[in-house]
Amino acid sequence: MNTTTPQILISAQNITLTRYGKNILDKVSFELQQGEFLTIIGPNGAGKTSLIKVLLGLIKINSGRIKRAKKLRLGYTPQTFTPNPFIPLTVLDFCNLNQRVESDSLQESAKLTGIERLLHSPLKNLSGGELQRVLLTRALLNKPNLLILDEPVQNLDVYGQMQLYEFIQNIHQQSGCAVLMISHDLHKVMKQSTQVLCLYHHICCMGKPDTLIKDARFNDLYADQMDELMTTYKHHHNHSHAD
Repeated sequence: MNTTTPQILISAQNITLTRYGKNILDKVSFELQQGEFLTIIGPNGAGKTSLIKVLLGLIKINSGRIKRAKKLRLGYTPQTFTPNPFIPLTVLDFCNLNQRVESDSLQESAKLTGIERLLHSPLKNLSGGELQRVLLTRALLNKPNLLILDEPVQNLDVYGQMQLYEFIQNIHQQSGCAVLMISHDLHKVMKQSTQVLCLYHHICCMGKPDTLIKDARFNDLYADQMDELMTTYKHHHNHSHAD
């Protein structure tokens, strides 16, 4: 029997970030293990994007500590990205921008995200959903063991959201990389998450999705969505399997 403990890829220890006298992050502590799917939820202005930027080393914290695994390889997609319409880049050009990419790696990533037919298309002509998949492809090129996604379905229509969530879920399952994702779509993402972290400057609550929906603090924050979430989990858990 294999009792190997999964590797901790990244951990935050008492992270505090202050701006203009206000705590953006207040003593935030958690860890993310290899292969996990952690979704960060919380209201607008709760510090979610700031937390991701802290983890990426883009923002300097006031106190606390970030620990990263020695062989951590990060892939990242930002919350917003707008191609410059005056720079004639194709998708292939963009994927190769400022890095050397092996052809096999590009084809493998493009297949995972379904953009193979778009590689020679102008970047500026892509739809919102296509552009998000291209950003996801670029994030996968160095074969990350941690993929960080900041609201990847923002500004997509319902079909585009469902399609992108499906791609992300498939990437998690097929590549084995851990995923850390910010999202507002509770009923869509909680089923595929192994852990959910509810943030409002501090960690309000954190745990497995089916446990978290029973937490009073979570219920208080998301009372308006609990009926839909409970229906999802009743359907998901209350069933039997034939022997």
